[in-house]
Amino acid sequence: MYNFIMYAMQLGVRIAARFDSKVRKMWRGEQAAFGVLQQRVDPSARYVWFHAASLGEFEQGRPLMEAIRREFPDYKILLTFFSPSGYEVRKDYKGADIVTYLPIDTVGNARRFLRTVRPVMAFFVKYEFWYNYLHILNHRGVPTYSVSSIFRPGQIFFRPYGRQYGRVLRCFSRFFVQNEESSQLLSSIGIDQVEVVGDTRFDRVLQVREAHKQLPLVERFVGDSHRVFVAGSSWLPDEELFLRYFASHPEWKLIIAPHVIKEEHLAQIRQLLQGKKVARYTQSSEETVADADVLIIDCFGLLSSVYHYGRVAYVGGGFGVGIHNVLEAAVWGMPVLFGPNNKHFQEAQGLIAAQGGFEVSDDAGFAQLMDRFTKDEAFLQESAGRAAAFVEKLTGATERVLQAVKPELEKNCQAQSWSNLERSNK
Repeated sequence: MYNFIMYAMQLGVRIAARFDSKVRKMWRGEQAAFGVLQQRVDPSARYVWFHAASLGEFEQGRPLMEAIRREFPDYKILLTFFSPSGYEVRKDYKGADIVTYLPIDTVGNARRFLRTVRPVMAFFVKYEFWYNYLHILNHRGVPTYSVSSIFRPGQIFFRPYGRQYGRVLRCFSRFFVQNEESSQLLSSIGIDQVEVVGDTRFDRVLQVREAHKQLPLVERFVGDSHRVFVAGSSWLPDEELFLRYFASHPEWKLIIAPHVIKEEHLAQIRQLLQGKKVARYTQSSEETVADADVLIIDCFGLLSSVYHYGRVAYVGGGFGVGIHNVLEAAVWGMPVLFGPNNKHFQEAQGLIAAQGGFEVSDDAGFAQLMDRFTKDEAFLQESAGRAAAFVEKLTGATERVLQAVKPELEKNCQAQSWSNLERSNK
C-alpha cells in the first residue's frame, strides 16, 4: 500500500509541476539528484548522510552536522532535502560536501540512491520516516538515527490501524527525542532504543546569536531609545493587532520584519501605519532612518540579528497555521509575545511556563501586557531574564547526541585507517 502511495505521489508531483513553480523546482531537483550524485560522490570516501525535509529541520540538524565535521573531518557530509523551501535556500551550504534533493521514496529510487552513496551513517531530522530508505539502510546494517524527533499520541504509529506502518520505526538504531512523552510513547510500542536529549534548536540559536550581524542602519534607527518593539515573521492578522496599539503609543519605536515581503503586503502595512513616519530598510540611509517611527525590514536574512535591538519581541503566525521561531527572539533576553495557535509548539509552551513568553489573543490582552511593560521596568527585566534563562537551560542536545554516536564514528574511522594501511602495504 505504501509503495502504491509513493508511486501515485510521484505521478502527482509530475503533474502538479506543470502548474506550480515550487512543485516544478522539486520535480526537477529530484530528477537531477542521481546525476548530481553520480558526478560528485567520491567512491573512496565515507559519507555521513543527513536528511531534512525543509529549512526548519535543517536548522535543527545543522549543529550536529557541523560538530561531526569539526571532530571527524575525514568523513564527508551528504545533505538532502525534500522541500524546495529548504534546498533553494541552503543549496550552497558549505558545511556539506554534497547538497541535493532526495528522490521520492520508491523502492527503485531508494536502492539506487543508497547504492550510489553507500553512507556509513544516516541521520533523519525530526519527522522524517521514509519506509523504503529506512528498511534498506537497516538491511545493510547502516547505523541510522532520528534526531530532535518528537512524538504525539495522535500519530499513526500509536493507533491500531497504523501498526503495520509503525514497523518503520524499528529501522532506527536509536532515537534522540525532545521530551519524556516521546520516549514513553515509543516504549508503549516496544521501542526502547531511545534517549531524551532535548532539542538541537536551542544550540542552533546560540550559534546564531554568536554570529549575529552588526546593522548600522538599525542602530541609527534605534538611537538612544529604550523602548523598541521587534515583530518578526508577522502576518497581516498579527500586524493588525499590534499596530492598533502603537497607533496611540508614540513612546515605542517599531521594527517590523514581515514573513511575506511583497509590495502588496508592504502597502497593507503602510496603510495601517498612517500618521507614522515609516522607513524601509532597503530604501533608507542612516540619515533618513534617524527620525523614523517604524522601520520595515523588507529583505531576508536579517531577522535573527534584528532581534538584538529590541526590548520586547513579537513572533508572528499565531493567528494562522502556527507560530514561527520564538527561540531566535528569546535567546536575546527579551519577553516574547505570540498569538494563540501555539499549543503544539513545545518551545512556546516552555517559554510561557518559564514566564518569559506570553500568549495574546486580542487587542485588550495585548494592550494590558504592553502597558505593564511600559510602566513596570522591573517586570520587563524579570520577563527578559526568564526568557534568556529558559534557552540557556535547554542547550546541550547536540553534544549529547555527538557523545552517543561518537563510538560508531570512531570505529568507522579506525576501519578506514586499517583498510588504507593494508592497501599501502600491498
